Amino acid sequence: MSQPKPVRILLAEDDESLRNFLARALERAGYEVESCPDGESAVDCLDQPFDVLLTDIVMPGIDGIEVARIAASRQPGLRIMFITGFAAVALSARDQAPAGSKVLSKPVHLREIVAEVERMVAAA
Repeated sequence: MSQPKPVRILLAEDDESLRNFLARALERAGYEVESCPDGESAVDCLDQPFDVLLTDIVMPGIDGIEVARIAASRQPGLRIMFITGFAAVALSARDQAPAGSKVLSKPVHLREIVAEVERMVAAA
């Protein structure tokens, strides 16, 4: 019997300690994580298939909204989740983000992120 294909997550977060923390937590939960320090490197990774994009919204260079737009056009069906520490940005993101995206506000508990990823994957 073959193993199910692991869920692949593209993580874009410019805060290195948070990025490493999230990546480790998601890997411990059984996900394959490709972590990127900015939007440009996240876009560069989109030649690989991913199941979920987890991105900060406010990043230097290409922001998370633009990363999500590019990702959604290149990989239809990709589930998208934003994390942000700015309430106004979160409200704006809900209007600008691809349909079906989820926005979580920092500080966010790891359990909440893992639970949201599990819900998004299960809904696919």
